[in-house]
Amino acid sequence: MECDHPASKKNKLVHPVDCTVNEDPTNAPSINQQSLWSQWQLLDSILPTGGFAHSYGLEAAMQSRMVNNPEELRSFIVQVLENTGSLLLPFVYCASKSPDAAMWVKLDQLLEAMLTNEVSRKASMSQGSALLRVAVSVFTEIQSLQDLRQKFLGSKAVSFHHAPIFGVICGLVGFDSETTQRAYMFVTMRDVISAATRLNLIGPLAASVLQHQVAADAERMVQKWKDRGVEEATQTAPLLDALQGCHAYMFSRLFCS
Repeated sequence: MECDHPASKKNKLVHPVDCTVNEDPTNAPSINQQSLWSQWQLLDSILPTGGFAHSYGLEAAMQSRMVNNPEELRSFIVQVLENTGSLLLPFVYCASKSPDAAMWVKLDQLLEAMLTNEVSRKASMSQGSALLRVAVSVFTEIQSLQDLRQKFLGSKAVSFHHAPIFGVICGLVGFDSETTQRAYMFVTMRDVISAATRLNLIGPLAASVLQHQVAADAERMVQKWKDRGVEEATQTAPLLDALQGCHAYMFSRLFCS
């Protein structure tokens, strides 16, 4: 049997691998690369928008014994996504299609009138205000955002609800409307599952598995409710709305809503 001596290996020629690919310039990506980085940053959980301070009614549902295990949690998340798609996605869509101050004010005032649940209304205002504050600090190159905050900061004409603000920011950053709507559903799903983890209803690994499983339901909701005007916005989960309203009456609670 012939064995290679270590010294002999040094004398062997190693042919370099050519990794270059002849690309056709006409097939270059048309997506704005900077927009992709902005998209990932807006969806990053490290962005301090206050979303993780809210459970979307999950904490109240657990204390009411309506959600007790991972199977019931999945059903709850699907209901939250359904309600988000039917009620809030139209506001996200319209704001992203017309990301200007006049349209945003109209959408914000309309959503303020539609949200009869005091707990979810305050949560929406809190998250929207935080998101706008962060976006103004991060995307300093977008003058429209700077002007929007300066003009309406301290104004009682608007409430800074989260859905319209999210749509406006995504529209100004350069997202298309479908990406914006899908991103809003993803943030909602992410925050509910995160709340379930901190409420010790599910572990971190199981939460990741659950998020992967629920993604198909989230996409189904996006396809069902996307590209609708605000005149079609509707509440599809009245029980969920009632649970969120009960949050303020709980003796002890971890989340704001």
